[in-house]
Amino acid sequence: MAGQSPENKKQQQGKGVANSAAPKPSYEQDGDPWGTLKRLIVHIWPTGRFDLKFLVIASLTFLVLSKVANVTVPYFLKLAVDALDSKAGAIVLVPVGIILAYGAARVLSLAFGELRDALFARVGQNAIRKVALSTFRHLHALSMRFHLDRQTGGLSRAIERGTKGIDFLLRFVLFSIFPTLLEIFLVCGILWTLFDFWYAAVTFTTIVGYIVYTISVTEWRLKFRRAMNKSDSEANTKAIDSLLNFETVKYFNNEEHEANRFDGALAGYEKAAIRSNVSLSFLNIGQAAIISIGVTLVMLMAAYGVKNGTMTLGDFVLVNTYLIQLYMPLNFLGFVYREIKQSLVDMEFMFNLLDEATEVVDAPQAKPLVLSGGDVEFEAVEFSYNPERQILHGVSFSVPKGTTTAVVGPSGSGKSTIGRLLYRFYDVNAGAIRIDGQDLRDCQQQTVRGQIGIVPQDTVLFNDTIAYNIAYGRPGSSQEKVVEAAKLAQIHDFILSLPDGYDTVVGERGLKLSGGERQRVSIARTILKNPEILLFDEATSALDSRTEKEIQRSLAEVSKGRTTLVVAHRLSTIIDSDEIIVLDQGRIAEKGTHDALLKANSIYAEMWKRQQEAQAKEEKAAA
Repeated sequence: MAGQSPENKKQQQGKGVANSAAPKPSYEQDGDPWGTLKRLIVHIWPTGRFDLKFLVIASLTFLVLSKVANVTVPYFLKLAVDALDSKAGAIVLVPVGIILAYGAARVLSLAFGELRDALFARVGQNAIRKVALSTFRHLHALSMRFHLDRQTGGLSRAIERGTKGIDFLLRFVLFSIFPTLLEIFLVCGILWTLFDFWYAAVTFTTIVGYIVYTISVTEWRLKFRRAMNKSDSEANTKAIDSLLNFETVKYFNNEEHEANRFDGALAGYEKAAIRSNVSLSFLNIGQAAIISIGVTLVMLMAAYGVKNGTMTLGDFVLVNTYLIQLYMPLNFLGFVYREIKQSLVDMEFMFNLLDEATEVVDAPQAKPLVLSGGDVEFEAVEFSYNPERQILHGVSFSVPKGTTTAVVGPSGSGKSTIGRLLYRFYDVNAGAIRIDGQDLRDCQQQTVRGQIGIVPQDTVLFNDTIAYNIAYGRPGSSQEKVVEAAKLAQIHDFILSLPDGYDTVVGERGLKLSGGERQRVSIARTILKNPEILLFDEATSALDSRTEKEIQRSLAEVSKGRTTLVVAHRLSTIIDSDEIIVLDQGRIAEKGTHDALLKANSIYAEMWKRQQEAQAKEEKAAA
């Protein structure tokens, strides 16, 4: 009767100091299983959703009715056997009625169970959707720091397993454990009532022994499941990281190296999986032994009762049928308990993501940013990613509305950090950043980012059509608006030259397009967004000279009349800026126009000289 059980597999202050070391996601840490279950129950019994609460109550009602009908089935079978065994009359009529009642009880038990599942389906799927959506939204609300530290493969696998775990729990906690326990108590009560205390005692003792043994061994086996999860995430992370860097692997002829790294993670999974399967066999043997002992004892008692005349043949059949009917779901209970524990482990990883602190948060009194031109001001800004290394030291400058200011300097001087702070990916440690006099920390993040458009150095596109990627600047835009933006970005003619035109799929991260083509799509996307403030973050530094000049013309066209901040490496691209800020080791070393800075003959002039010499060498070599 005990067959082989299946085996499945804080908060950032409004104007306070930015957290220097936000905690990393703890996918592997042990959690509180009951706490995890409580967090799930909130989604099953959601506040304000009386329709879902009604469905839960109705489902539980049908659950009870199903089990009540189920425990009457053996009783009707007993009556039928006794009637057929009787020497009295009515041997034809009575069994027919009892057998019909027996059949009806079986149908009702199945029907009530199916109605229970049908009614609860909406509740369960709603809970899964809400938890998945909450996790997805929270991931987008987390800081840039978190996403720079994350490992995409392990993260995606944790979410995948967590979602499957929720689905399993919703289907089996309510509709397997609770019903089985209810049926156990009903059967023990019936045996005690119909016969005597010892039938119920032996049955109950066997069940308790089975449950204690199953829980104990399952708790011991969980360490193998955790090891499997860890190795699985590690292998998945290595595989995705390697495939995303396919070209780099080829450049260095490291296919075998990558295969060995992947195989190392798979070997860890293999070892843990073997231990898990061996321990499963040990569990199954013990379960079978406990159940067999219990069944044998009760059947011996019943047989003795029949021989002594204190029990009928129907009673013997009743006891046997109850035990078979009870131990089958009890055996399944062992599998369900193991899977519930494993699902809770999987869900811990996903719920840990929801516990990750959102580093940059809107202050309670935050208001929407109201633009009146787009003046940008940095006032004595101090910032560090961690306490050991200060990035910006009292940086102050302003970008008047409708003008262009460029920020230049050596690598590591803090140029790109200025753009991240303007976008409020991080909050400043001291000082302030204002737009039209409004401190960004007093404004809602969404409204701040809604007024800024960026063309980054490395444009990453979604693996979708060109039209989708341009329309991403303002989702829901008409095709006419998308085409207009593409024309302004000077990429419309190129798109039309493609076989699928605007429906061309750009591939993973947009790699089917060249760097210049991706930049033009990015410019079109920003044009469609139509922001008052523009940020060009080394938008042409990775392009060749010819493509760079073409992109520069597009950027100049886009930035007309807008407040523009340019983070640049190539000085030739910013000589027409209204002001140039020169950063050196996180401090403003000098500022002024291109001509004024050349006359000052300092850092900027030296940078200009080196770049001009390098360009001359390139042109000479090309000739």
